[in-house]
Amino acid sequence: MTIHLVAMGGGGFSTNEGVSALDAYVLGLAARPRPTVCFVGTASGDSASYLARFHASFRRLDCDTTDLSLFKRTGAKLVDTLDAVDVVYVGGGSTANLLALWRLHGLDAALRVRAARRNLVVCGISAGALCWFEGGVTDSFGPGLRALADGLGWAQGSVCPHYDGEAERRPAYHAAVGAGELAPGYALDDGVAVHLIDGDVHGFVSERPNAHAYRVERGPAGARETVLPTMLL
Repeated sequence: MTIHLVAMGGGGFSTNEGVSALDAYVLGLAARPRPTVCFVGTASGDSASYLARFHASFRRLDCDTTDLSLFKRTGAKLVDTLDAVDVVYVGGGSTANLLALWRLHGLDAALRVRAARRNLVVCGISAGALCWFEGGVTDSFGPGLRALADGLGWAQGSVCPHYDGEAERRPAYHAAVGAGELAPGYALDDGVAVHLIDGDVHGFVSERPNAHAYRVERGPAGARETVLPTMLL
């Protein structure tokens, strides 16, 4: 089975009016011509306005929409709910809360079971991007950014969203990677995504001109970054 993972540094329907190029790109990876997209808003506490924005945005696209709440659980088993889904789209918010609740309810395990049954696309923005990696920097713990090295590990290494959108992101990520608190990884400007297929990097795409992805590694004098080729959608 093939797993496509699209981790977005920012952008998508969360920050764009109308059809987002990143969201259209994600839909194009689905195995069916009219896929079912499931929004998971755990990181925002299942915000009603965020959920409404998702449904309104994706109804403009050739897909069906649904959502999965851990705050208002139905009687359905999580694996059964996910069986009807082609794309899992994870919203932004608190990465730490997302991971804690997914593990408490068993959503992390249910996603792995679903991924083993047939092709699946998983994606997300900010916390919804970070959660799939081994770690990254997060504001989940209050003022300031801290390293979080307890991600799901569907993708190796770390990731930093909002690289050009929040001034403190670059120095915080460099400090964490340079000190060895986080594994080397990828920094993503707003509107930029890394696309992995079965855990391997396939490429980098952007819905914004002059926005980039970067490889950030530990060097002898701290972290060092390298600009990566990024395709404009």
